[in-house]
Amino acid sequence: MVYGDLILYKNLISKIELKEPCEHEPKRYVVPGFIDLHIHGANGYDAMDHDPQAIEKLACSLVKEGTTGFLPTTMTQSEMNILKALSNISAYMNHQNPLASTVLGIHLEGPFIHEDAAGAQPKNCIIKANTSTFKKFENAANNQIKKVSIAPEFDESLQLMDYLRKQNIIISIAHTKATYPQVVCAIEHGASSITHMFNAMTPLHHRDIGVVGAALLHDELHAELILDKIHVSIPAAKLLLKSKGVSQITLITDSMRAKYLSEGIYDLGGQMVYIENGEARLADGTLAGSILKMNDGYKYLVQNLGLSLEDASKISSLNPAKQLGLDHIMGSISPNKIANLVILDDQFSVLKTIIHGQIVYGV
Repeated sequence: MVYGDLILYKNLISKIELKEPCEHEPKRYVVPGFIDLHIHGANGYDAMDHDPQAIEKLACSLVKEGTTGFLPTTMTQSEMNILKALSNISAYMNHQNPLASTVLGIHLEGPFIHEDAAGAQPKNCIIKANTSTFKKFENAANNQIKKVSIAPEFDESLQLMDYLRKQNIIISIAHTKATYPQVVCAIEHGASSITHMFNAMTPLHHRDIGVVGAALLHDELHAELILDKIHVSIPAAKLLLKSKGVSQITLITDSMRAKYLSEGIYDLGGQMVYIENGEARLADGTLAGSILKMNDGYKYLVQNLGLSLEDASKISSLNPAKQLGLDHIMGSISPNKIANLVILDDQFSVLKTIIHGQIVYGV
């Protein structure tokens, strides 16, 4: 942690002027804007909504938690619904609201997953991986798909993964029953990420360490982490951190439309989701995304995992920027980087969110 003044010029960080801390000043932390690579919705809006304005309204709401950039994340649905969603998102990207969190691309979660690890993804819409179908998605998205979550254990998946690798799209293992050897094969075909680590995947076993064991063992795989103390316990998160290190973990929310709203019943991909006691579940008890805010996840990184502010910011900001190939312009506080910043109080509540040098939340 350093103390001082941050000088902004236009939309960039100009310089950092160091000074001695004053004991009588209230604690304020200035950290890089959070980047959420896996988020379905918030504030009543979802990336799959047919309303063209839903993405803008979603983006406007995320500044409340310090998110300055994100990947709207689709889910397993009919081909037609996915195409409509992708078209909506890409259309919004052409004229983004400068006062809202920036859409940095699209995360396609499903429909190429395993039905026995579907979680809250509708099983009736799951299909085999298909490069020609993906190209339709790519066209609808105007080539803005940056990440694809896929079950790698099928031959068709490996064929699509070869194409994704050529397109420099992040390949993330997800909703899968893959064995350890199948994960090794997936790495050879370009897999570099694990979607919502520990969830909807084969667990660690001493005779086949599965997807969880492969993620812990292989440095090629970067892990998404929903740190809400529901999807992943604190001891499990500590195990992940001890095995992977700060540089190979990215904080995500995987939040759905009920975030910021009251408890009740909401929709996710045509399924009823029940929000109670901070949890989002289907009627059968299956977890259905989260209502986690990025600043709360950041708080848990510091308070529960014992990380410094600098290391927590790597997990919440720098690492996702690196995955997107944007770390040269965002993800950390350095001169000549875009002034995407969050000002937090000593309880990690968001006081101000700054995007491209403008205060977009707070006073």
